[in-house]
Amino acid sequence: MPALTFGFVGLGLIGGSIAKAVREKMPDSKIIAYDIQNNTLSLAKKEGVADVILSEIDDSFRQCDYLFLCAPVSGNDENLKKLTGFIRKDCTLTDVGSVKTDIHSHIEALGLSPNFIGGHPMAGSERIGYQNSKAVLLENAYYILTPTKEVSQEKVTAYKNLVETLGAIPLILTSKEHDYVTAAVSHLPHVIASSLVNLVHDSDSENGIMKMIAAGGFKDITRIASSSPVMWQQICLTNTENIISLLNDYIEALSGIRKKLEDKNAPALFDLFEKARNYRESFIEVSSGPIKKSYSVNVDIIDKAGSLASVATLLADNHISIKNIGIVHNREFEAGTLKIEFHEEIAIEQAVSLLQAHGYPVHRKSCL
Repeated sequence: MPALTFGFVGLGLIGGSIAKAVREKMPDSKIIAYDIQNNTLSLAKKEGVADVILSEIDDSFRQCDYLFLCAPVSGNDENLKKLTGFIRKDCTLTDVGSVKTDIHSHIEALGLSPNFIGGHPMAGSERIGYQNSKAVLLENAYYILTPTKEVSQEKVTAYKNLVETLGAIPLILTSKEHDYVTAAVSHLPHVIASSLVNLVHDSDSENGIMKMIAAGGFKDITRIASSSPVMWQQICLTNTENIISLLNDYIEALSGIRKKLEDKNAPALFDLFEKARNYRESFIEVSSGPIKKSYSVNVDIIDKAGSLASVATLLADNHISIKNIGIVHNREFEAGTLKIEFHEEIAIEQAVSLLQAHGYPVHRKSCL
């Protein structure tokens, strides 16, 4: 692929990760970045990710072969208006937002449809900002493209090739298909996780017994509730119709479950869990998705001073990077137990072999 010029309007977690993937996979490319955070721009320049950093949107973006809108949804409208005069006819304009119908309507109103292919890398993290971005975030992630009717097939093919070069898996949908699918597998689950956490908060005793023992399954299924409140507020306000439609279906499903419980309908309850288990186990395993997979293991350690440090040092000495490490504060495990989280699945394989070779009992835990 020839050297290209990429522009980024916004350089947060997703924009930064795409920029880093471009730099890693296409080192001869030129990257121009604008962000309202000067420290973000300075860091991107220092790390060698961005070649040109801008504190305001100007005609520097006229050079771009690809122009990524990576600011929050609420800021895209204003940024688009500023960019309109700087977009060449052969430039591919795209975004990274979780909702597509809204941005498509703004693109059409500005007469930019021949340039626009909506983009949504189905990857993310509870942590936000450029400082948490990494090229590997895109590896094996589905990257949904939503072309306008006016954009050329040549642009679509070129963008698909770019996505594959960056290590992701392109999938083409219409904007309406995208918004319904992501409402089901991403947006509604975030609403449910947040409501469940708040239910426990409101139901807990004054001494916080529920919070104290919340672990294991509860923490796993509500982990996504730690995501950015601002981002999810914006998503709910722009994909409202689809979320409400699916939420109504979910409320109806919960009412059915309540009836099964009231009737103590054992066969129906068994069918509920069996059907869910079978369907869940049929999912295609990829390293990324709208709800990021967590790669972690539980390691039994001797309950004495220095045990945690010994494990961390062993991994570090063997160049295995740890994303997070902490003590499991419950007795789901009989021994003292560490939960260690890694950035990549391959790190789990390396860590398990190393720890077991040094006599540590390891319980694998790769979950969503």
